[in-house]
Amino acid sequence: MHDYIQHVEQQLEHFPELQGMFRNCYANTYETTLQVLEDGSTFVITGDIPAMWLRDSTAQVRHYLPVASTDPKVADIIAGVIRRQIFYIGIDPYGNAFNCEDNDNRYDIDLTELNAWVWERKYEIDSLCYPIQLSYLFWKMTGRTDLFDESFRIVMHRIIDLWRCEQYHDDHSPYTFMREDCPPSDTLRNQGKGMPTSYTGMTWSGFRPSDDACTFGYLIPSNMFASVVLGYMAEIAIELYNDERLASKALRLQEEINFGIENYGTVIHPQYGKIYAYETDGQGNHNLMDDANVPSLLSIPYLGYRPVDDIVYQNTRSFVLSEHNPYYFTGTAASGIGSPHTPTDYIWHIALCMQGLTSTDPGEIESILHVLSTTHASTGFMHEGFHKDDPTLFTRPWFAWANSLFAEFVSQYALQSSKEPSSL
Repeated sequence: MHDYIQHVEQQLEHFPELQGMFRNCYANTYETTLQVLEDGSTFVITGDIPAMWLRDSTAQVRHYLPVASTDPKVADIIAGVIRRQIFYIGIDPYGNAFNCEDNDNRYDIDLTELNAWVWERKYEIDSLCYPIQLSYLFWKMTGRTDLFDESFRIVMHRIIDLWRCEQYHDDHSPYTFMREDCPPSDTLRNQGKGMPTSYTGMTWSGFRPSDDACTFGYLIPSNMFASVVLGYMAEIAIELYNDERLASKALRLQEEINFGIENYGTVIHPQYGKIYAYETDGQGNHNLMDDANVPSLLSIPYLGYRPVDDIVYQNTRSFVLSEHNPYYFTGTAASGIGSPHTPTDYIWHIALCMQGLTSTDPGEIESILHVLSTTHASTGFMHEGFHKDDPTLFTRPWFAWANSLFAEFVSQYALQSSKEPSSL
């Protein structure tokens, strides 16, 4: 890992401010958030919250995958993260965050099916996508197959079955979630079921990757992620399990979700043309916005759903990076995407990194790197959101996901600048 950091830093000699930030952010997850447990699995806190999110824990270690291909210690840590994630999904596939032990610690006493292992039970599609993505990329990067045991196969079946059930959420889903004495974004309306939806082929989500409640139940970026991950599951099923039934099961659902996205998840915008909506309900309502948290519409090529030059993606990108997106903010310090999860006028470092990771314009990429190097409030680390005019006003001083995504973005920039292949 030290050699990798040094190698990237050498490519940043023309950008000294980035060198120190990269060193800090690259190592942050490894040095401050990982705990290898007695069973060999790895527990990962988000930073300033003592629980393990299925989403964040994946995003926090993804930038270590290139090192894992040559460093067995790093590979074992990532393998341990995956084992822990699969264990948690086996306990409750509707949970989004979990405890290190079955100690009944939790964010709040919510009205849902509680479990001593579960810190929070906000159902989010991406919580099930991220561990499969990490497993697939780990396999491709290291060649290791020891993770793919019978418990992993059972979890893949369970994910597919849950997503199929949630195609018919209103009629068939057992899931409800209510929280008392909280903002509307922290609970589901309609007695915990969320607002009504009609069948589209897509699968329902209660909450966004921000942990805020969906306005409409079909969250399109997360369905895109699910589609990609179903393709991963089909490949794993064939290549590692010789299980054609599981592969067929995954591909059928992928086809239905893709149909729903393309037929119910697009709108014709008067300025941008055909774009993807952020959410829909299958009843003609669409939510036109984007949120900093990933999966997002901005992240479509990063997720692998469409290439960066896809015309509908480019139209959508133009929309979400404009004032027509209600969560795009322009200030004297920066312009970028924020989130209803944080105050108005707060831009997220995650969104700026994702804008850079999905850009093909060298000028845009270097401009974003400059913004990142001037909005960390002299801390040397990324934050959650910061004020568009004053970066010293920020949320979450210890937010490992943002640090890891920054490290991934800077690595990609540095290695591509030196004409080396991209890390992922």
